[in-house]
Amino acid sequence: MSEDAFDVPLEDPELLDEVEITTNLIIAANSADGLTQAEIDEALGVRRTA
Repeated sequence: MSEDAFDVPLEDPELLDEVEITTNLIIAANSADGLTQAEIDEALGVRRTA
């Protein structure tokens, strides 16, 4: 039996990460009247350096 060249996983880890980040930002934005830059950075997982 030969392998099907079109039988490949349809998963893109980078795209899934971007969707998760965007979802986190949407959830944070909906739970607040407004977001500060620090809150946006936190929702996006951005680490600030001193």
